[in-house]
Amino acid sequence: MTDPISWTEARETAWAAGYDAKPAPAELPFDDAAGSALAAPLVAVSDLPAFPTSAVDGWAVAGPGPWRIGGDVLAGQVPEALAAGAAVKIATGAQVPGGCEGIIRLEHAAVEDGFVDGPSAREWREAGEEARHGEELLPAGTPVTPPVIGLAAAAGHLTLPAHGKPRTRVVVFGDELLTSGVSGKGRIRDALGPMVPHLLAAAGADAGPSIGPVEDTLEAHVAALRDALAEADLVCTTGGTMVGPVDHLHAALAEIGAEYVLNTVAVRPGFPMLLARTGDGKFVAGLPGNPQSAVIAAVTVVAPLLAGLRGLPLPPLRTVELAEDVPGRGSFTHLALVDPAGRRLAHHGSAMLRGLAGAAGFAVIPPGAPDGAAAGSVVDLATVPGVSQ
Repeated sequence: MTDPISWTEARETAWAAGYDAKPAPAELPFDDAAGSALAAPLVAVSDLPAFPTSAVDGWAVAGPGPWRIGGDVLAGQVPEALAAGAAVKIATGAQVPGGCEGIIRLEHAAVEDGFVDGPSAREWREAGEEARHGEELLPAGTPVTPPVIGLAAAAGHLTLPAHGKPRTRVVVFGDELLTSGVSGKGRIRDALGPMVPHLLAAAGADAGPSIGPVEDTLEAHVAALRDALAEADLVCTTGGTMVGPVDHLHAALAEIGAEYVLNTVAVRPGFPMLLARTGDGKFVAGLPGNPQSAVIAAVTVVAPLLAGLRGLPLPPLRTVELAEDVPGRGSFTHLALVDPAGRRLAHHGSAMLRGLAGAAGFAVIPPGAPDGAAAGSVVDLATVPGVSQ
């Protein structure tokens, strides 16, 4: 085991490793681009709107009134120009006819004997009011959110230049684990195999099903890693990150020629985590076997790595005001489960998930604070993908 790096440095190191290894961008369908970042500026391929469009339901009129009613204009139609003294009923979003000098809102209109009268105004959006053809709408690096996808579609795009979702697999180590039934007779039900793929998907990955539990032998570990890496850009393993009698991960990484990006992090819980890179540029993230520690490793290493691989910035931390004192952990960062009101949660042991299920995230208590953080302190909050949004 090497000296652990700080929790802050671990996040930054994992993100930088992913960003440096991000794949070449491609024109991706909206579904595949969602959650990534624009790899090139988003440019309007037509005026937006492309033609004058009514902002209200009403009557389009030309010349002095009252105006003789002469038909309807619905969205999707190309209307004929209006002659002076004429009016047509127009729907919101419909193309404004040529010659139109104003629109009377329906609720302000008086209709009688085939004529309409009322106050008119320029109740439409001009062509190019939102953007002109060729105008940059958003810069490269902008996260692809649902509104960005909507803007791209409105601006005429079918795809977006972005980095695709990294392919991920989870490899579960441990002869003692069960995949069904209840714990008993020395064996325990696996929680990480069902859970971690959903964490990865929430963090922006294309997450396949878990592999394992894998037999506690070096040969089985090596074979499982090679099989998973053949179809994934990132493999997350669970358990085996220490150097106990059945902890074969470190030896397996050496066997496949992987090199450490980081090995152990000064954080409690979650200390024995690691990130390694293979010779062909793929990644292995070693998550501890205790469930809450594994989640902390995913928050610390995996989520930043995936953000980097998609061209996104390092996931930001939020803040929370503590409702009670939270102890420190000496030279280690303490990640303490808290609810949205800043209260520490029960059932916060590294092997437990009950507290995490109702948490806002982890309050970040910096190292070197012997008394921890006092009630009323505002501290960073590390959130969990798919849990604390």
